[in-house]
Amino acid sequence: MSKEDTIELEGVVTEVLPESRFRVTLSNGAKILAYGSGKMKMHRIRVLMGDRVTVEMSPYDLTKGRITFRHRT
Repeated sequence: MSKEDTIELEGVVTEVLPESRFRVTLSNGAKILAYGSGKMKMHRIRVLMGDRVTVEMSPYDLTKGRITFRHRT
């Protein structure tokens, strides 16, 4: 894996934290801390508790991630 490679997983937002951070439970059962990507902030896409999201994670730190997509329910 190179430095630019990311891991994409799906999960569900279980908790909304201050400073636009979220606690996300991934499909494999792991819980991570995530934040919204810049495009989501720019277009004012709101992420609420219970939303299904796609998370990008670095292979170096598997406890943090960036929310890149909010799925429609």
